[in-house]
Amino acid sequence: MQIRAGSSKIHPAICPFAPPPLEFDMHWKIALLITVLLVPPLSLSAQDKSGTSLGRLDPEMAEGKQAEDGLVWYDVTAGGVEGRMLADHERERWFDRLPSRAQGQVTDNVWNLSRHSAGMMVRFETDATAIHVHYQLLNSNLAMPHMPATGVSGVDLYARDETGSWRWVQVTRPAAQEVKTEIVSGLRPGLREYAAYLPLYNGVEFMRIGVEQGSAFEQLEPRQKPLVFYGTSITHGACASRPGMVHTALLGRRLDMPVVNLGFSGNGRMDLAVGEWMVQIDAAAYIIDCLPNMNPQSVSEKCVPLVKFIRQAKPSAPIILVEDRRNTNSWITPARDQFHTENHRALHEAYRSLLQDSISGLYYIEGDRLYGEDSEGATDGSHANDLGFMRQADVFEPVIRRALSEAM
Repeated sequence: MQIRAGSSKIHPAICPFAPPPLEFDMHWKIALLITVLLVPPLSLSAQDKSGTSLGRLDPEMAEGKQAEDGLVWYDVTAGGVEGRMLADHERERWFDRLPSRAQGQVTDNVWNLSRHSAGMMVRFETDATAIHVHYQLLNSNLAMPHMPATGVSGVDLYARDETGSWRWVQVTRPAAQEVKTEIVSGLRPGLREYAAYLPLYNGVEFMRIGVEQGSAFEQLEPRQKPLVFYGTSITHGACASRPGMVHTALLGRRLDMPVVNLGFSGNGRMDLAVGEWMVQIDAAAYIIDCLPNMNPQSVSEKCVPLVKFIRQAKPSAPIILVEDRRNTNSWITPARDQFHTENHRALHEAYRSLLQDSISGLYYIEGDRLYGEDSEGATDGSHANDLGFMRQADVFEPVIRRALSEAM
């Protein structure tokens, strides 16, 4: 049947829930009521617009295999987690990024965002041929409009290959707040080191790693002297497809170093209250990347005091200042482009002022090429996609390597 533009009639065979024509009888009403009562609602997370299960069409799109009974489960809190700032401090929740004493000292927004587990990583060794995970998420919002559940709420698994390099293995695909799933099976036999990155934009209530009975398992202690990143939503991880793809994680693997991620979405503003917690970490270097949440005036007011505060507390640790990336559509939005230019100028003036005041161990990263030059490095113009994060890591890496080398 053809439906002409402007036609007011819709055939029930095409749309059974459309309002029926005025001449319908009581039998049609009864049939419609029975259909509504008996047909179960569609799950948007499991079905496409046609109502077909994507997991049936493509098994790789399924949520993941339920973890089986008979496994041995290891609570990761028993062995420690990298990226958990100041591990010996009390916390309201074990996986919070800031200790409980920070509440009331940092802003409410920073405190609430610090409940996310961004940057945390569990390292362990096992010879298991299948690896499972069981964890409970803080928030029921598993994804965002511009960022998938794998990045917001997933656990991302890496392993060292025969050369010692980190290689990706698999990521969980959360569909509920409690996730108990087989991350991967059919692994090549052998004892190797793994790293499991925790969710970026969600908190974790508990987390356990499961392996088959008889498998070797040893959780590795967190490494010391991390790279400490203080920044915005981009540092926080927006919009990586999975936790291991943020530039902070990429740099941690490339440099084989632990990382503390103090990215606070919309709230990375060079606050001294955050700086007071940063300097309690014995850091290898401090990377300050707050400009996307600031303007030229706030940069001029806050950059110099924060850097001097860190330098007074940490006389020898390198401090790296980072310009904000240009939005990938700023080439066609002149006002936005000018804003970036003025922000860059304000940071560079603060940097020059610090050098004139004989503040040593300072380094500077320009922002124009952080996402590349082809406008393909962001999800929404502002927040990096995986390509943008790779490009940022490429720009950061040589500067961080030089800073670490010169600090030795």
